[in-house]
Amino acid sequence: MRQKKQRSNAAVNSRLIRRPIQRCFAIFLLPTFAAFCIGFLYPFIHGLYLSFCKFTTTSNAKWVGLDNYVRAFKDASFVHAFGYTALVAVTSLVIINILAFAVAYALTRGIRGSNLFRGVFFMPNLIGGIVLGYIWSMIFDGFLSRYNTSIVLNATYGYWGLIIMLCWQQIGYMMIIYIAGLQSVSDDMIEAAKIDGANGWRILWNITIPTVMPSITICTFLSLTNGFKLFDQNLVLTGGQPFTFQPDGTIIRSTEMLALNIYNTFYLNSNSRGMGQAKAVLFFILVAAIALVQLRATHSREVQQ
Repeated sequence: MRQKKQRSNAAVNSRLIRRPIQRCFAIFLLPTFAAFCIGFLYPFIHGLYLSFCKFTTTSNAKWVGLDNYVRAFKDASFVHAFGYTALVAVTSLVIINILAFAVAYALTRGIRGSNLFRGVFFMPNLIGGIVLGYIWSMIFDGFLSRYNTSIVLNATYGYWGLIIMLCWQQIGYMMIIYIAGLQSVSDDMIEAAKIDGANGWRILWNITIPTVMPSITICTFLSLTNGFKLFDQNLVLTGGQPFTFQPDGTIIRSTEMLALNIYNTFYLNSNSRGMGQAKAVLFFILVAAIALVQLRATHSREVQQ
């Protein structure tokens, strides 16, 4: 039986089979590469070019250099949206990962009906952002109507509404990743720690958490980037309201996040589309830099373990 298996592996890895694949790899690679160029690479490069132009349509773009970027940095609404987005992203990052890990830890303790609970907790992640925003806006407004207010009339309610909705949607997804990590913890290490006299908390902090650091890295990356990229829920739930007016006449949308700010800049005023494109490029650089720093920090923790 073993000899037969070795022969089959040798047949698969033989040069007679690998040589045609190596010769024709371009044919297999071409469709995927073409789709990548058409769907991502060309729009990205063209959008980068448009960020240095003034335009209302892409066919009449006029080069203006760094003027769009200067205007973007001077835009008070963009600066406010950046601070507000960072606050929402960091808060949701902490709450989502703590609760997701706690739920995953509880569901891997051998309780009855754990598979049912996993499915129930994961289901909110299957609901689209627009639908989710409408559902939660009705829930919040129904509750706040007792106090003669609405989620779009109070910035504090809007902030916590976004946090609650974001956590409700993503905790179940992160829970699945944490469960996969917790199931990889060696029972032998836990038994050895118990024999050495370690209690539950010491096992959790010194064995379980270090072992699931790869899962923590993935979940931290996903929750952080999802928090910064949040758009459709923000658009439907608050739309950036309530509004405040600066002394210079600038309108600040109190609950407006970066993605929504870019959308409003691009579509509400056709003369500011170049600035909106510049904001989008800055947004990409910001999210990519934060994601890379976070991955490096958490991955270094994995290596130490």
